[in-house]
Amino acid sequence: MGPGTLVREARIRAGIGQRELARRAGVAQPLLSRIERGLVSPRYETVDRLLRACGMSLEPAERPGRGVDRTLIRERLRMSPAERVRLTALERERTAALTARGRR
Repeated sequence: MGPGTLVREARIRAGIGQRELARRAGVAQPLLSRIERGLVSPRYETVDRLLRACGMSLEPAERPGRGVDRTLIRERLRMSPAERVRLTALERERTAALTARGRR
């Protein structure tokens, strides 16, 4: 998605027209129109101002639950191979017990 599409969708979600967005962001309305149509390549700062005026941002939002928690991986890597085998066997037993309970 290009910057013009991003700005246009943000403006529509915010429920404001081009004139209002241009006023809030401090840019000329004809420039905003050209940005939305993809006729010009706006600077990062301009897109950021336009999005902020719509209540959005170019900064990525934190999403809980995304990514990998490497804590467990690090703990396992600190273990000896024998400890890993024992832990894996224990986890296998627990999983089998839980599965058996679920079938009842």
